[in-house]
Order: sequence, then structure tokens, then C-alpha cells
Amino acid sequence: MDHNISRVNYWAIVVACLAAILVSTIWYSPFAFGKQWMELRSAEPAGTTDATMPTWKMLVDPVRELIVVYVMARFVSGLRIADWKGAISLGLWVWLGFPVQMLVGSSLWDNKPWTLSLIHAGDWFVKMLLISLVLSQWQRISNLLAFRKSQRWRNDTASNS
Repeated sequence: MDHNISRVNYWAIVVACLAAILVSTIWYSPFAFGKQWMELRSAEPAGTTDATMPTWKMLVDPVRELIVVYVMARFVSGLRIADWKGAISLGLWVWLGFPVQMLVGSSLWDNKPWTLSLIHAGDWFVKMLLISLVLSQWQRISNLLAFRKSQRWRNDTASNS
């Protein structure tokens, strides 16, 4: 694997991280699985959960997401993934190999409810696919945005002439 860090685009990492945070925000909201998630958390032994989320957890989570996105960026770069099919494949295999296995272990050995693990697994599935797509397609996305900006500039200067 090529370990050339210069090929990791930091803007792509920021955008992928923000996208992952947005996915989780929606996933755990009352519009998606938030109600079930809170009910399953409250089903844990007394004193282990609190209805309000401590501030330190809210601060740690974006750092956690950033680390995951950075590692995925290294995979995308090192494996030279540049098409959407490769990105989907990477996201699927990373999801299956890491988050799913940890979640199965927590249900199997720590008696976490299986439904809770399924909710978390779904969140991770969507995030892994989205992260790998953003990272692998960043060059195309940025080229498209630059092209549209240049077209808008050309149209503005042509109309001012």
C-alpha cells in the first residue's frame, strides 16, 4: 500500500466528516430511530444511562468521526479507489469487518439488546458508504463545482460586456 499522505485531501475529509455527523444526527433523531434508541438505552440496568447526553460525549463524538474518516481516506488513497463501485465495495467491507463485528460482540457478550446493535449497524452502514463515496469522488465533485463557478463567472462577465 502506498503511504503517500499528500494524496489525502483534507477538504474531502472535512466534508465527509460533516456528512457522517449529519447522518448520525438524523439517524438518532425522533424522525428516524431516536425514540427506539432511547427506549433501548433505558432498558439497560438501572443507573447505566441518563436521558440527557453529557457534554463531554457530544465533544468526543466528532473527534471519533474524524478519526474514522481519516482512516477511510487513507484506505481510499492507498487502494487508489476512484470510482463509485470501488467506494461502495470498500464501505461495505469496512462496515462488515469492523463496526458490525464490534456490535455483534457487544450483543453477544455484553448483553446489549440486538435491536440496539441493529440500529447502530444501520447508522454505520450508511456512514461507511457515504464516507467512502465522498472521499473517492472528491476530485470529481470539486472539479464539477469549479466548472460551475467558472461558467457562472463567464456568464457574468459576458453579460457585463
